[in-house]
Order: sequence, then structure tokens, then C-alpha cells
Amino acid sequence: MQAVILAAGMGKRLKELTRNNTKCMVEVNGVSLIDRMLHQLEKQNLDRIVIVVGYEGKRLVDYVGTLDIKTPVVFVENPIYDKTNNIYSLALAKDYLTEDDTLLFESDIILENGIIEDVIADPKDSLVLVDKYENWMDGTYLTVDGEDNITGFTSERRLNFESTGNYYKPVNVYKFSKDFSSSVYVPLLEAYSSALGNSDIFQHDLKVITMLDDPQIKVSKLNGKLWYEINDIEDLKIVEILFCEDKEEKLDRLHKTYGGYWRFPGLLDYYYLVNPYFPPKRMVEEMIASYPSLLTQYPSGMKVNALLASRNFNIRQENIVIGNGSSELIKSVMGFLDGRTGFIRPMFEEYPNRFAKGQAVFFDTTSQGYTYTAQDIMDFFTANPVENLVIVNPDMPSGNFIHKEDMLKVVEWGKENNVNIVLDESFIDFADEDDWSLMLQDIVSANKHLFIMKSISKSFGVPGLRLGVLASGNEEIIAKMKKDVCIWNINSFAEFYMQIYEKYEKDYDKAKVLFRQERRRFRSELEKIPGLKIFPSQASFLMIELTNYSAHKLSMELLDYNILIRDLSVKLGDDKYIRIAIRNKEDNDRLVAAFKAVLEKA
Repeated sequence: MQAVILAAGMGKRLKELTRNNTKCMVEVNGVSLIDRMLHQLEKQNLDRIVIVVGYEGKRLVDYVGTLDIKTPVVFVENPIYDKTNNIYSLALAKDYLTEDDTLLFESDIILENGIIEDVIADPKDSLVLVDKYENWMDGTYLTVDGEDNITGFTSERRLNFESTGNYYKPVNVYKFSKDFSSSVYVPLLEAYSSALGNSDIFQHDLKVITMLDDPQIKVSKLNGKLWYEINDIEDLKIVEILFCEDKEEKLDRLHKTYGGYWRFPGLLDYYYLVNPYFPPKRMVEEMIASYPSLLTQYPSGMKVNALLASRNFNIRQENIVIGNGSSELIKSVMGFLDGRTGFIRPMFEEYPNRFAKGQAVFFDTTSQGYTYTAQDIMDFFTANPVENLVIVNPDMPSGNFIHKEDMLKVVEWGKENNVNIVLDESFIDFADEDDWSLMLQDIVSANKHLFIMKSISKSFGVPGLRLGVLASGNEEIIAKMKKDVCIWNINSFAEFYMQIYEKYEKDYDKAKVLFRQERRRFRSELEKIPGLKIFPSQASFLMIELTNYSAHKLSMELLDYNILIRDLSVKLGDDKYIRIAIRNKEDNDRLVAAFKAVLEKA
């Protein structure tokens, strides 16, 4: 068996990285793509490796000579690489195809170890390696039947996004038997090139082959192993994380992306917080149907969007402001509060980060096991007077919860002591009852010192829209905040979501019930695992104490299961606490199984 690698292309989308290098010489974590592939092939005891070169061909030939590859390497030159596509490069190597069974590769891919072995071991004589469609992929897509036959080819332009679950993407790894190449593929390659020229891609002649009565080639499905096609700088940055072998470094790099985890194939995100039961499918479909208009037209300004927020939350327009996520509103409101400000730690650090540290007063709940009551708050800040007080309820990361009647006592205490209260209720909709929120017009109107924050992103499961609201009876500060934020601070998609939300309120009520049920079930399953102490929580997450394992080590070990959790070591100063989001049953069961697998080995 031999390998053929197509490496003549210019890789223009990688810009500076391929100014003087071929695409396959681009490095991922210090190792070039061609170096990695050749050493993976070296282990297969092949008869030879054929590399078709073009752009910067001599540089590539010289470079390969430094890699100490024992397998014989033959180079074929494509002198008109800038005028042709890979079908011509492959045609230049056609004589080799008829001499031996062949593994065929594009040179701009990176493969997890073991993939090549699986392709060789596959009993199919000739195959196209494919992977299930994901939204980071581009190029040509296939449909297949239950017997691994290719039933259709679809270009990127003709992709039906409503049916993406039916598509497979070629991994650009192929296996051709000598007989298949001699009797089917090479004759067709010659005819195809002669009739249609040399500017096409060789995958298109496979399309013709599948129309034969006996195409002699099937698909082989990747089934979970990792690969990536590198077309541009963003792909390269993602691949450097995906294929980082140092778990600690990989974890650090993932954290520094601050989200965007949908770009990482199969990663299960338990770091950021979601509502897995909302929005409903129908609501998403309505937004998709309006996509062209939302994409091409300006959103409304603050006045209209504050009116939408007013309608959805039953708060008068002059008492509510909408933000590009709660983070924008946190930055704004904290800028209008003067004097000493109290914070309860541990907490969502965006609040103290937006405030002058010399004026901050911290109530640290570590010594009391991260639990506290309304009376604890009032006692501490009576003894340590402040002009402003920030409370997150339910709290993050502990999930500590103060009931409505007790929170109203804190609000009244604030009024009596001239203390502004910033109350963040971003997680209160996940609590076991529906009437614990203080975001009600009568409460807002009666308490001008009270500012109530809510993250729509977290509660309503739409973090990509970046939505938050703040309500207060202090109309002067609300008016100032509306001027402080950008007039178009939310986009058309977020505005449309607010516009249609009322139609789906009953769905939201159902989602809250489902979430609470799953939280109870999930907690029960976790409590069965030795070494886990689960903190009570009324939020969309659980804080867990590990009684005999390192939180940092666990977060790294879970990367082997493609799961990302929140390690609280730095935040709490103790390497035994983690926070995990609560997702749907399927995801949660996967996390439970991973916990068991890791902790049982301890």
C-alpha cells in the first residue's frame, strides 16, 4: 500500500502564514501539518509516499528531507498549480494509483492518531472517509444510505440547512484499491479532465462514479474521532486548542476564548449557563423565517426596545432599560453609584470589577460554608456601613437563595439606612416557585433605591442574542443609563425576540417546570457518586465540593471526554470546588458517566 498527498495549493486564506510556505508547512502547536501526517504514515509500513507539490515546491521538498522519514518519498511536480485545481494534481499522479492500493489525502487536514489505522483496517476495498455535518465545515457534502452507499453530492451553495442532519462531509481521506483505480477511477479521471478541464476538484469525478451501476466505492464513517480542515487563521487557532496535548494549556486556551464553544466539535459546555428547555423549536423557526429582514435592516433605538421590555416584564417604560447582555447594564449602573459599595463573595466578579476597589467592602461567606441569610447581610453591612449593596439571588457560584419575604426585609433595611440595593435576579426563574422575583411594578415604584437586574440570556436560553434588563423606581438614573448605552445597543435579532416573546410565555412556563424536574433528577444522580458534595441550589447550576479529588485535575481529566466544567480553584482559593451548568437529561447523563469514570479511578 502507498499514500498520495496533494500539496500543490497556495493556501491564500492563511495569508501571511503561507506567504513563503506551502499550506501543509503551517505549524499547529509547533509541528507542521506535513510533519504530523508523514510520521503518522511512517507507522503504517507503506511501500512509498507520493507528494504532489506546486507552490513553494522546492521549499517543501527540502523540508520533507529534514524530517527523517524512512518510507520512500516520491515527489510529483504540478508546474501550473496557480492555474489548476487538485483534479490536475491527482491526474499527475495517476500512474502511481494503478500500481498499488492507495491512501489519498489532502494536505491541509489534521487527523487524530488512529484514524489512518482505522481506514486501513476497514474491510471496504475503496472508501471515502466521512464525518457527520457540523456547522464549522464547508465544501462538498454527501448523502448516504443504510448500506454506506453514496446517494448524492451537494455543494456548499446548494446545501439545505433544514436537512443538515442528513449530510456527511468528506474528511479528504480516501482509500482506493489498485483494481478500483485501474478499472474505474483513473479512466474516469482522464475523461473528466479532458472534457471539463483542470480547474475542478477531484471530489466531483467521484460524483460521476457514484452514478455507475457498481461504483465499487462506499463511505466509512468517522464515528467520533477528531479531525479538522485548516482553511484560514481562525481554523488554525481552533485546531491549536483541539490538538493541544498539554491538558492544562488546552484548558487555559479554552477559557480564554470566553465562549464560542460551538466551533469546537462535540465539546459539551458545562462552563457557561443555559436554559436547555427554551426557546421552543417553533420560536426558533419563526426567527429563522424572519432572518433576511432582521439581517438587512436596522434595529429600533432605545425608546422602542425599552417599550418592548416594558411590555414583557410589566414594568413602566420609564422604569426599565434594556442592555446588550446584563454586562452592559452592570457597567452602566455601577458608574452611577457613588460611595462605598458592598459585595458578597464569592460572587459574579463583573460587579466588583466595574467598581473602584478602594471603595469596595466585601462580606466573605467562605467561613460559613458559602451560605448566608438576609439577616447575615443586614448584620454585616450594619457593622460595615456602605452606600450601595450588590446582591445576586440566587447567588453565583454557590446557588445560595434568599426567599422573597426575606429579601424584602433587606430592601426595607436599605431604605431605612440610605443604601442603594442592586439586586441581580438573573437566575431567579429557575427557583422552585414562580413568585419570588421582586421585579414587580409596585415594588419598583415604592423603592427608588432598588435596582433589579435580569439576564435574559441566562434565564431564557438565548445567550447569543446578548440581552439583559434593569428595572428601578429611580427614573433619573434609568434615564441616564438610556443615554449612557448606545442607542442601537441591541441588534435586530434580539429586538425581534423581544417582540415575539409574549406568544411563547406558556412555553417558558413549561420550560421552567421541566428544568426544575431535571435539576432534582440530576442532583440525585450526582449524589450517588462517592466523593461529591452537592450544594443546595435554586439556580441553573450546581456547586460541588470534591472530597477526595482536585478540582483542577478533574477539569483537565474531563477534557478527555470533551466536557468543559468551571473550576473554582482560583475564585475560592481552594482546589476542591467546581461549578457545573444544568443541561438536558442526555447531556447530564453523559457528565454523570464521565464523573464516575474519572473519580472511580482515583
